Amino acid sequence: MLKKTPFYEKHIEMGGRMVEFAGFCMPIQYKGVVKEVLSVRECFGLFDVSHMGEIKLAGKDAENFVSYITINNPKALEEFQVQYSAMCYKDGGIVDDLLVYKFPDHFLLVVNAANTEKDYEWIVENAKCKMQNVKWDVVVENISEKIAQLAIQGPKAEEVLKPMFDIDISRVAYYHSAMAKFSGIDVLLSRTGYTGEDGFELYFDAKHALNVWDALFKEVPELESCGLAARDILRFEARYCLYGNDIDGTTNPIEAGLSWITKLDKETFIGKEAILKAKENIKRRLTSFVMERGIPRKGYEIYKDSNRVGTVTSGGYSPTLKKGIGLGYIDVPHHKSGGTVDIVIKDRLEPATIIKGAFYKRGRGE
Repeated sequence: MLKKTPFYEKHIEMGGRMVEFAGFCMPIQYKGVVKEVLSVRECFGLFDVSHMGEIKLAGKDAENFVSYITINNPKALEEFQVQYSAMCYKDGGIVDDLLVYKFPDHFLLVVNAANTEKDYEWIVENAKCKMQNVKWDVVVENISEKIAQLAIQGPKAEEVLKPMFDIDISRVAYYHSAMAKFSGIDVLLSRTGYTGEDGFELYFDAKHALNVWDALFKEVPELESCGLAARDILRFEARYCLYGNDIDGTTNPIEAGLSWITKLDKETFIGKEAILKAKENIKRRLTSFVMERGIPRKGYEIYKDSNRVGTVTSGGYSPTLKKGIGLGYIDVPHHKSGGTVDIVIKDRLEPATIIKGAFYKRGRGE
């Protein structure tokens, strides 16, 4: 049986085309993928992201424990600040990428839907033992089923949402959060997202889900509902990694371009030794490329001078750039920006130009 988010009936009412994703029945699109993508890029769009996992960590050792299981540094966070991070296995492979929220009395880890149970079990297992077999003073709780989550993304998201809250949401900085009232309901408002645009994510008790949804559409009837396909294109254009495509247990954060969140100056964290070793001999890099002809897809082979040098991990047509774009692991030194490679598409070699960083960079709110 597939799980359903609290908004399942709303998706059906609005004509959402439902598919299986990460064990959930989710809308892949409503009125059309391109329309939804452009709505977010030009105005705003709404996403049901209640399938995401939420894991709460409390207790005297919570901060030290989060630092131990993640590669970024949660000790640098202020209260209500948010941090992008990842968890790694001892061999340096990535368990999951996630958001870390710091609150006055606990931490909240927001993890990928497909990994929620795996992540929770891995965290609990690591919480059982410490140096000298002394148990961490930390309480780990999977609260995913209690939480509903909506994301409103786009350059006009702040403008349209501002009158609906009891706080001035313009004062919530990028990658910060705040407690607020929305239509009389307590919500955690977070200036984060997965689209490359400015915007907000709302977390609240799942029992209020329909009230929040109805209030949003009452105040903003022109709000565009968006599905998984648009979300994937948007994150891809902004070069945000997707677990299972661009990162997984076989990739380390250095080759994945996540050095910026890998704090190797921390005293210790799971996977540090392996990542330090890997850093000395990086053989491939997660690389961005664009195509003037042809659409790359996951799994397509990448060639340079008749030699296979990599594989596409994410690929598709970009409605924003109006061309094919892709991500893939390419062998060093063929990954350098400005260079060219060939993508195998239906037994043809189609040229691609390597670029540095994201395909789309406007509007992140940074």
